[in-house]
Amino acid sequence: MSFRVVKLTVVTDFACANCCIGQHELLDAIAYCQDTLQLPLNFELEHLPFRLISNSILAEDTPKVERADFLQKHIGKERFTKLQNAISKWGEEKGVPISFRGVMSQTTRAHRLVQKAYKLGGQKLQVPLLCAVFKAHMEDAKDIADINVLAEIAESAGTMSKAEAIAFLESDELEQEVNAMCDEARSRGITGVPMTIIDGKWAVSGGQSSDVFIQIFKKLAHAGVHNAPSPFAAPVVDTLLVV
Repeated sequence: MSFRVVKLTVVTDFACANCCIGQHELLDAIAYCQDTLQLPLNFELEHLPFRLISNSILAEDTPKVERADFLQKHIGKERFTKLQNAISKWGEEKGVPISFRGVMSQTTRAHRLVQKAYKLGGQKLQVPLLCAVFKAHMEDAKDIADINVLAEIAESAGTMSKAEAIAFLESDELEQEVNAMCDEARSRGITGVPMTIIDGKWAVSGGQSSDVFIQIFKKLAHAGVHNAPSPFAAPVVDTLLVV
């Protein structure tokens, strides 16, 4: 049987609760398509950085602000309440205790570490670390701008030792690259995340459910091993667009 390789490029930010949800849903969809449906698909994942909050608003070493207070100030109390309710509902249904506890953290250091993981071991190192960073921030209310916190996450995820992670994070390695990636995403018109780009051709925006991704992957499997023509006779979701 010939397997089609599906390249998934996910633009994401750790400050974004919907990005955390989107990651859970995407991985659930991949597992279901491979283990249950046994579709002839292999997946290559790469995560690229995005900063929803600029350094001018929130620098890595500024005094810490509670996440709930920060979000209420910057998106408004009504919008924050709706977001909080939606996130809580999803968390209860999935058994994932996402909350807005803890401090608001700038995400540049976390993005640098996740990009370093990809350079060291591709998706095999990047995906577990990315999931661990999301869990630390969104479930455990940890400050992911804190070098020691990130170093402990890196060690527990098997990326590198704590000492190696501290040395990396205290340097400026990959800082320019992460900044350039964030700028490039915005220059291409991305203003919100998550954004999942499929085979460099189609993009699904927002924290979609696993069912949405499953339907997309079914179409890709039905189209066979070739990348063209498009397997999408019509937009799979109304956020589908060509990039």
